[in-house]
Amino acid sequence: MYYNKAKQEGYRARSAYKLKQLDETAGLLGEGNTVIDLGAAPGGWLQVAAERVGPDGSVVGVDRQRIDELDDPGAAVEYVRGDMTEDATNAEIRERLGADDGTGGPADLVMSDMAPNVTGEYELDHARSVHLARQAFEVALDLLDSGGDFVAKVFDGQDLDDFEADVEREFEYARRVRPDATRDESSEVYLVGKGRLTAPVREGDTREVEIVDTGRDGDGIAKVDGFTVFVAGVEEGETATIRIDDVKPRYAFAQPVE
Repeated sequence: MYYNKAKQEGYRARSAYKLKQLDETAGLLGEGNTVIDLGAAPGGWLQVAAERVGPDGSVVGVDRQRIDELDDPGAAVEYVRGDMTEDATNAEIRERLGADDGTGGPADLVMSDMAPNVTGEYELDHARSVHLARQAFEVALDLLDSGGDFVAKVFDGQDLDDFEADVEREFEYARRVRPDATRDESSEVYLVGKGRLTAPVREGDTREVEIVDTGRDGDGIAKVDGFTVFVAGVEEGETATIRIDDVKPRYAFAQPVE
């Protein structure tokens, strides 16, 4: 069904519909976004991303294979041919993003539909898929802006729980999504990380802080390396030991520790 639909609608691969469904489920592609597509050949995900980010957005497609340029993509599209595990490729991605000074990135989404060459040995294929997804995850940690998103394909299996836990530590939350366009017999699933956390604190941390201001709702405000933490039940001018309860991309909530 999706193969024929892709041919009729001009998409280079049936996987275009997986990305459409992922976007509809998880809200990944917004107008004006900057997107990095890892393992982009032949370009089906590039097409969808370019359509959805629109003329104010940009997409960088990365693959070891040559990617034929899109006709009238509707957004600024750059092409990087290389292995994303190599420093030279990462440097070129940074250059295309304007982040080649080593300061991290303005990307709003890092996405990967990469899969290993299947051997037929399921445990090996699963492990290799998680390895590829982890490589994409490292790119995401390096280049995503605060609040940015990540999605990568993996084969379901024993290593997925640990990988999901690692993603969840670095994002506001993580979830597994299986698009309807996935073949029934396939074990693939997409791991989505929403809301990249670049804060200097994580849930469960304890810190001693000075309350420097009062928020609109009456909570005290502390700063940790310039990052805002709202603390319940304290007054401006106090010094308090706090426990971080919830971390968002641009602020966190905490309670004083008795």
